[in-house]
Amino acid sequence: MDLSDFNFLIETDKSKTNRRLVIANGTDTHSIEAAHSAHKMKLVEVCITGKKDDIIRSCRKLSITTDWFKLVHCGNQETAIEQAVEMCRSGDADLIMKGLLNTDHFMRALLNKQSGLLPPGTLLSHVTVIQNSNYPKPILVSDVAIIPQPTLDQKAIITGYLIDVAHKIGIPEPKVAFIAATEQIIPKMQATIDAFELKRMWEDGQFPGSVCDGPMGLDLAIDEESVKIKKFESPVAGQADCLLFPNIETGNVFYKTNTKLCRAQTAAILMGTSVPAVLSSRGDSMETKLNSIALAAKIG
Repeated sequence: MDLSDFNFLIETDKSKTNRRLVIANGTDTHSIEAAHSAHKMKLVEVCITGKKDDIIRSCRKLSITTDWFKLVHCGNQETAIEQAVEMCRSGDADLIMKGLLNTDHFMRALLNKQSGLLPPGTLLSHVTVIQNSNYPKPILVSDVAIIPQPTLDQKAIITGYLIDVAHKIGIPEPKVAFIAATEQIIPKMQATIDAFELKRMWEDGQFPGSVCDGPMGLDLAIDEESVKIKKFESPVAGQADCLLFPNIETGNVFYKTNTKLCRAQTAAILMGTSVPAVLSSRGDSMETKLNSIALAAKIG
């Protein structure tokens, strides 16, 4: 599989039946257009919950028909998200995506202890796949959206999520860099301590099917020239597939630098839920939403 082009995400896996996607309150044109494209590519079958008139109006704006998806009319946003979650719980849908919803409402429904999609004892996190034209392959990053200051135990779980997604998109032995501001172990810099402990976990066999190293500055993780200049020896340095960031600030800044300054392509999903979940933003482009649906279909 050629991973140098982001099209690898939307290649059809003929060994899998189409995943069934439900879009919670999918009344906006970007969500509908992305789902329509994913359906035409035979990636997913689609169900949309929300007000029937709003959905039909958006389809007309896009000049597309309404015969390619199942429409479940719901009188308000709360009912639309509840219906979508229940479809996943009952086995009537394999994937869920946020449509025109407030993120807090969507997350609250996923996290509801009685009726949500997060199994007890499971950590909710977020994995983003980034394709930057200045880097020769896709790079997976976490966590840029959910956990503000992950503990060491949480970082270990997130590392497992990164490796799992990497395997499922065709990277057999991902190279994982534990990012910090320096490669030195400095007691007052928790990121370096945690990275050192995570590397020890890998050495003890906790993250099979991967190569992990850290602490490591971002430059050494992704830039071979920096590796040569600093004479840094590591099987990960300069060619990382996955970046584990020490906190949400560093991860989010990296993500937004890629998307806003570098115009990188992205796809993202929530991890830990019982079905893959696409937490799309109202500001996401149709292409980003399509990429995220394709990623969810590969993971599901």
